[in-house]
Amino acid sequence: MKALPNLLTGLRLALALLVFFALAAAAGDAPYLSVSGAAVLALQRWALAAFVVAAVTDFFDGWLARRLDAASAWGAILDPIADKVLVCAGVLGLMAVAASPAVVIPAGLILFREFTVSALREATAGRISLPVTLLAKWKTTLQLVALAAELALVAWRGLVDPGAALAAAWLAHALLWLAAAVTLITGAQYLWQARKALAGH
Repeated sequence: MKALPNLLTGLRLALALLVFFALAAAAGDAPYLSVSGAAVLALQRWALAAFVVAAVTDFFDGWLARRLDAASAWGAILDPIADKVLVCAGVLGLMAVAASPAVVIPAGLILFREFTVSALREATAGRISLPVTLLAKWKTTLQLVALAAELALVAWRGLVDPGAALAAAWLAHALLWLAAAVTLITGAQYLWQARKALAGH
């Protein structure tokens, strides 16, 4: 039972790959694979379902690790990696199937922050510690909710009332822009922490 949290984290990594490849195939970007019509819609819905399941495991693996007293060094390393892989898979896949400025710009900003902070952590590893802030924890949740909303918008496009679809689009885009804003704020916080910590070395 104590291996269950790490198994869920591994499942999240596998589902992230499924999300990316399903959306890439739906967009016609998968090599040696051509899909159209109903298959495109099916792939988009499978990607949405996989993304939602993967996002839910992000809560349960940590909760189970605490509940079962199964926290491990391996889990502590793998969990944030799985989070970033899932977010990046969702962002890249979304950009492939929904290439509008309302999606591409905030999605690009999210990728920019994630890679920048990851590079910063790597460059300063062993010299300074950059603790995860409370806002950064909420940032991941907001990213996952926003990306799920955008993927739902893609998967059900054209199948709902136009007025409802427009309202859903505004909501999904607003969530994605909010996620991008919070993502950039937390990135700036990490840069400030790193600057102060390095100034003392």
